[in-house]
Amino acid sequence: MFRLAPSIVGAVVGSALALLGTVILPCHSLASPAPPANSAGLYPDLKLFAEVLEIVRADYVDKPNDAKLVTSSIKGMLAGLDPHSSYLDPRTFRDMQEQISGKFGGVGMVVTKVGDRFKVISAIDATPAARAGIRTGDAIAAVDGKPAKGSTLAEIADELRGPAGTRVKLDISRGDNGAPIELTLTREVIALPSVQHRVEGDDVGYIRISQFDDGTTDELTAAVADLSRKIPEDRLKGYILDLRNDPGGLLDQAVSVSDAFLNRGEIVSIRGRGRKTHRFDAKSGDLTNGRPLAVLINGGSASASEIVAGALQDHKRATVVGSQSFGKGSVQTIIPLGKRYGALRLTTGRYYTPSGRSLQAQGITPDIEILQTVAQQASAQQRPVSEASLRGHLAANGPEKSGSQSFIPPDRKDDRALQSALALLRGTTTPVASRSRQAQAAR
Repeated sequence: MFRLAPSIVGAVVGSALALLGTVILPCHSLASPAPPANSAGLYPDLKLFAEVLEIVRADYVDKPNDAKLVTSSIKGMLAGLDPHSSYLDPRTFRDMQEQISGKFGGVGMVVTKVGDRFKVISAIDATPAARAGIRTGDAIAAVDGKPAKGSTLAEIADELRGPAGTRVKLDISRGDNGAPIELTLTREVIALPSVQHRVEGDDVGYIRISQFDDGTTDELTAAVADLSRKIPEDRLKGYILDLRNDPGGLLDQAVSVSDAFLNRGEIVSIRGRGRKTHRFDAKSGDLTNGRPLAVLINGGSASASEIVAGALQDHKRATVVGSQSFGKGSVQTIIPLGKRYGALRLTTGRYYTPSGRSLQAQGITPDIEILQTVAQQASAQQRPVSEASLRGHLAANGPEKSGSQSFIPPDRKDDRALQSALALLRGTTTPVASRSRQAQAAR
């Protein structure tokens, strides 16, 4: 199974931060991997590690826990590679598997680590975090009175997670100089449908995908069928696929959602070390029978959602509307280490759109750029978080691009991207927008 995530799935469940934008490729086996050809040069360094380990065990002021020393060493080794490679202890690995099922126990927000701060990428719709008013760009300063600084992303996630009905106190920093906001959230079992839909006016089908989990494609199929029943064929102008603030999910679902709107051609390719390439192609059959399609993205659209937007954009199947996406273009393989030891999440490749674009630290540039109107104070408090802003990220194949706003107005009439997409499908007005040179070249 493949899984993707934008930065790290932080508090989707209140804790499964490791997955946001992660792609789970077929699991490697632990059985006797062949040693690299240059492994002989590694032995002196291993000797150094063994010497340091023994010194710590013998002379540290308090007797250390041997297992913790080894685990911490592994965590440090992987953390030094890039922001998305990490060690998953058994508990975190179980949480990841629960996340894949689409059911989470926690507060419902996506978090990433930027420097030594834990920034909110998005609060998942209809969860405790969203109801409490937590915003993109907010920083978690403390959890239950314990300062977040110095913690790992997995540790913060673990503290946010808990049984339904229990409470967690958060100190939230908003803006550079704002006083901390104290919030108390009641945890819930978060088992949300990943697809929501509605009729816009009486002639456009609106479909929102909030994350890509096991049931996303089935839910999408049901949504299109329901909209087709509600909107007469002679009135239907087209569909809007809203991927804003969608942090990612399962790669197979990103592929099948893309395939639902395509009849042929490549959807995405994943290129690993050397010349290893996995290619995913569309099968015949368009779920919407070729109806016009607009895709909405913003700075919170990452990984799996970028794969979908990129595939539909490259095949000229959809017009992409909104603002620059997150730019999570690397692939992580989940490597189980056995029940006692959890798993590794290791970056093993980059993914490319059908035209050969790498999205790493660049993202998707919309065909029609639409920025939301945000109050000056709120804009200062919601500085964009993107792959390019993460310390130690993989370099882009070209100039890196910063992220964009991920604010979505609560009132539909104020949602400039949505209104622009509706006008585009209805042909009523020309949206006020700017087309980037890169988007034009890609199309």
